[in-house]
Amino acid sequence: MNPKSIPFSAAGSGLIRGGLGAYGEKIFGSGSEYVQSNISKCFSYPQYYFQVNGHYVRNKLKIVLLPFLNRGHWTRITEPVGGRLSYKPPINDINAPDLYIPCMAFATYLVLSGISLGLSGKFSPEALNWQFVKGMIGWFSEVMLLKVSILSHFKF
Repeated sequence: MNPKSIPFSAAGSGLIRGGLGAYGEKIFGSGSEYVQSNISKCFSYPQYYFQVNGHYVRNKLKIVLLPFLNRGHWTRITEPVGGRLSYKPPINDINAPDLYIPCMAFATYLVLSGISLGLSGKFSPEALNWQFVKGMIGWFSEVMLLKVSILSHFKF
C-alpha cells in the first residue's frame, strides 16, 4: 500500500518523526555529554604511565637490570597540585612506575616468539595469536596474584 494514498499519513509521520527525533536527541545528547565528561577520567589515567622519553627508558632499564649501581634515592618525587601532593610523572621521576617498558617487553616477546616459530617452521598467525593469548593470561594472572597478596595483608 502506498503511504501517500492514506489520508493524513504525511501529517502523522512528521509529528512522529519530530517527537521521536526530539526524544532521541534527549537520550543520545545526555549520553554524549556523559561520555565527554567522563572520557578524560578513563584515558588521562593511563597517559600518566606512558609519559617517558629515551633518557628515562635508558636510566630505568639500568636500574631494573643493575639495581646495585643505583646511587640515588628510591623514593618518589612529589609536587603540590591543587592544594594536595601529587607524584611527578615518569618523565620527571626515575622511580615512578610506567607501563611503557612492560608493553615494549611484551611486544618484544611476541616478535621474538614469532621469529622462533618461523625458524622452527611452525609459524602461522594462529600460533602467534596463541602466544599473545598466553602472554596476556600470564600478565593478567600476575596482576591478580599481586592484588590478592597486597589485599590479604590488610586488617579489616
